[in-house]
Amino acid sequence: MTIKRIRINTIFIFAVIWIVSGCRAQYSKHNGGAVSDDSAIARAFKNRTSNIQVEGEGVVERILKDDLDGDRHQRFIVRVASNQTVLVVHNIDIAPRIDTLQTGDSISFYGEYVWNDQGGMVHWTHHDPAGRHVAGWLKYKGRTYQ
Repeated sequence: MTIKRIRINTIFIFAVIWIVSGCRAQYSKHNGGAVSDDSAIARAFKNRTSNIQVEGEGVVERILKDDLDGDRHQRFIVRVASNQTVLVVHNIDIAPRIDTLQTGDSISFYGEYVWNDQGGMVHWTHHDPAGRHVAGWLKYKGRTYQ
């Protein structure tokens, strides 16, 4: 085999490993792509990992009352493809509230995952006015809330 062919084969092998290991999802997350693979959330829950950026989508299973203590947050529970549920906590003092959100609606999210024994929580689903945190978002019926 020539050096050129070995180099191409090596690049191909690394690309396959990168895709299979979920790095494709990480890349897509930071480039605004939609990823329906919730394996990062499942891994974070299984490993009790917190403070990682995740992207997911699912169906709104339950809408909770807004948290009005301190910064106001819209709260709802989303069931993702793996059948796990996550609590989404969306800061409505920074980002617009989704007034028309209903149980059974599909929603996509990108934010910071925090582990808890009930499936975890996703917050930071908005921009950071100070510019120190990765911007998150919610996507609902063709509109992005951040």
